[in-house]
Amino acid sequence: MGRIFEKRKHKMFARFDRMAKAFTRIGKDIAIAVKAGGPNPDNNPRLRMAIQNAKGVNMPKDRVEAAIKRASSKEEKDFQEVVYEGYGPHGVPILVECATDNATRTVANIRLHFSKNGGSMGNSGSVSFLFVRQGVFKFDPAKLNLDQWELDLIDAGAEDIHREEEELIIYTKFTEFGQMQKFLESKGLAAKSAELQYIPNTTKDLGEKELDEVMECITALEEDEDVQNVYHNLA
Repeated sequence: MGRIFEKRKHKMFARFDRMAKAFTRIGKDIAIAVKAGGPNPDNNPRLRMAIQNAKGVNMPKDRVEAAIKRASSKEEKDFQEVVYEGYGPHGVPILVECATDNATRTVANIRLHFSKNGGSMGNSGSVSFLFVRQGVFKFDPAKLNLDQWELDLIDAGAEDIHREEEELIIYTKFTEFGQMQKFLESKGLAAKSAELQYIPNTTKDLGEKELDEVMECITALEEDEDVQNVYHNLA
């Protein structure tokens, strides 16, 4: 009984950690959006996207409003968006998206995470050519009738559509992301999340032991406070 309780407690804390990380990441997205385009979402597509993503992870409305207000203050930090590249154990290419107010601190931490976990930091361009930048829109399948909208979505820029049991995922070219966002907004189709992501051109299979070693490196990177997203090509 005690072991079951500990297992449940571990899962609960892991869920809270993921939620806290998601809230922090979206808070930075909101700050960057407000600094770039102002606090009015009606005139700021990037802020509208960040607010929609906040809803997708059940971020409380008062926290979203507080993040917008804080970002509007002159005292709020300016976050710089930076992408670092490297290899994890067994030659797995990794891209690390960061939002930081201190790039010197961040690059030192990212290099340390790589080196302590069997990886190595790379130069700009060392692995990015193995990925393509794409728009990724995720929907609850129950809230988007694909039979009704599929052709319109393709016309709006959908390059690929994946039906999964719990999610419907629409991929667009990087250049078509804004067009798809406008189309969805005009039709009142609310995505659970809308992001630009790095998608690997090919994927890599590893054995269980090797996979665990790579995931230790990825987890260490994801847990860094300046890291927004980590991309890799593991299958």
